[in-house]
Amino acid sequence: MTTAETAPFQFFSLQVDRTRRLGPSLVRVTFTGEDLEGFAAGGRDQSLSLFLPHPGQEAPVLPPLDDPDMYGILGAWRAMPDDVRAVMRSYTVRAQRTDPVNEVDIDFAVHEDGGPACRWAQHAKPGDRVVVLGPAVADNTGVRFRLPEDADSVLVWADETALPAASAILEWLPAETRARVFLEVPYSGDRTELRTEADATVTWLVREEGAPSGLEAVAGAELPGESPYVWIAGESGAVKALRRHFVRERGLDRRRVTFVGYWRKGLSEDALREVPDETAQDAEGDAAQ
Repeated sequence: MTTAETAPFQFFSLQVDRTRRLGPSLVRVTFTGEDLEGFAAGGRDQSLSLFLPHPGQEAPVLPPLDDPDMYGILGAWRAMPDDVRAVMRSYTVRAQRTDPVNEVDIDFAVHEDGGPACRWAQHAKPGDRVVVLGPAVADNTGVRFRLPEDADSVLVWADETALPAASAILEWLPAETRARVFLEVPYSGDRTELRTEADATVTWLVREEGAPSGLEAVAGAELPGESPYVWIAGESGAVKALRRHFVRERGLDRRRVTFVGYWRKGLSEDALREVPDETAQDAEGDAAQ
């Protein structure tokens, strides 16, 4: 396997240690494994690629992982039949612990009509095997939240799929950082206790309680500070509308707005990769103005 000095991302073979239901929409799965000795999450919204088995498979089916060429492994995986090769989905590292043992938490957004990863998480049990393509060095491109040195405040919007990342960002924020946080979730029971040393004001937008949309809530809120940094993540359509609001209506420098579309209504993650990234195209349009 390639060393961390030559590759910031590597394949790690892991197994489920335990699961925990956090609320109606979130299941936490804790993973362990000897490979975690080389795992180095950068915190915040650290992403990884999770490879899961199909129903009936004991482990995810992948090419041999001892090939030093990560892209070669991925190419060989893509060439496998869809119903055989491991299911791949993108997730956030909610937390990594190294003492007393190496563990990694991943929080899964779950719902009735969820896809294969959602179904897998709801039935995961100790010993179930997975593979992740994740960080071997903490400073890596899988961390999108990058607080500018001159930022005096932060604004965050996240839906339930980005709630793990938003929670990790809050834990990472330096003490006394001013933060305005909007968290949009389906159910009242999805409210969770958030740990932070930041001076954070958190607004829960609960759909079953008739809360306004993220755009409506954010449009009526003042930006904290004089030099804010904005991070928005979740459903692509909502992310696109929010980004337009900050850049075009509020006049915020587009370089101070980090935006990530985690999913799109009506599309699976596989299908999403096959269509143009309208959020990125929107950003290019802003840059051209």
